[in-house]
Amino acid sequence: MILGIDEVGRGPWAGPLVVGAVVLGGESIDGLTDSKKLSKKRRDEFDVLIRERAAGYGLGWVHADEIDEIGLSEALRLATKRAVELVQASYHEIIIDGTINFLTGTTKGQYVTTMPKADLLVPSVSAASIIAKVARDNYMAEQDSIYEGYKFASHVGYGTAVHRAAIEARGVTQLHRLSFAPLAKYRSTQESVDPLVKQTMQQKNTMGTVAEEVVANYLERHDHEIIDRNWKTKYCEIDIVSQKDGVVYFTEVKYRRQSNQGGGFAAITKKKQDQMTFASKIYTKAKQMHDKDLLLAAASVTGEPPVVEDWLTLD
Repeated sequence: MILGIDEVGRGPWAGPLVVGAVVLGGESIDGLTDSKKLSKKRRDEFDVLIRERAAGYGLGWVHADEIDEIGLSEALRLATKRAVELVQASYHEIIIDGTINFLTGTTKGQYVTTMPKADLLVPSVSAASIIAKVARDNYMAEQDSIYEGYKFASHVGYGTAVHRAAIEARGVTQLHRLSFAPLAKYRSTQESVDPLVKQTMQQKNTMGTVAEEVVANYLERHDHEIIDRNWKTKYCEIDIVSQKDGVVYFTEVKYRRQSNQGGGFAAITKKKQDQMTFASKIYTKAKQMHDKDLLLAAASVTGEPPVVEDWLTLD
């Protein structure tokens, strides 16, 4: 019963730092190893298996603004604590990849063993590295639709030539870590994203807010009581939480300007459903809703002005 811990995203210029924590328990998953040694396809396959079969897991997120505020060392400690707090499984030992005990000063620090290359040697640490990398890579890929031209899906925030060229041409974004030396000059100026990028971001954020309002009204017309809107933590968010006939629904709102763009449901992949499930568990724990029936749902919204194309529950 080992709690394995590993981090992803220590070195990039942009994006979050993510720490994975996994207790495999009695499960044995053949082929687990350091996430960097696996293809994307294999990592995605393992990610599903780990989430389904592990006794418990958690992901701790620290975003760029927090890294800039508290520094990378403290960010690693904070992300580790956040990940461990989400693990709801018994364990007798904690193994952290590397040489630093990021839980020093906490009640769990005394149970930690640090181990270089643990992601190659300890299956639960390998699993932690995999779910952290998949989660972070998916997050960075999603940023491509917000920050067009930066190609975050390809370099996931690392300081590649393509990334450097995008920053020089367009400036920095909210994803960038301005405390990192290569970007320090942007911290002391008012330089920001390219005006066209900023305008696109604002338009998307505005249309997303309008779409959520349209869906909330739709649900109320269908006898739902809206419990929460746009509920967020540092590591997940839920667009709409509603209740009807004793069932609590967690609705993801997906807006597309035109239905021929694939419709909102095209974005509800298996991976996205896993993220929604994770968010719903965090919400129910925070709100102490242990006695409720829970369902995930999705709303597809299209057009200008936006209208609800369909709303359905997810199996």
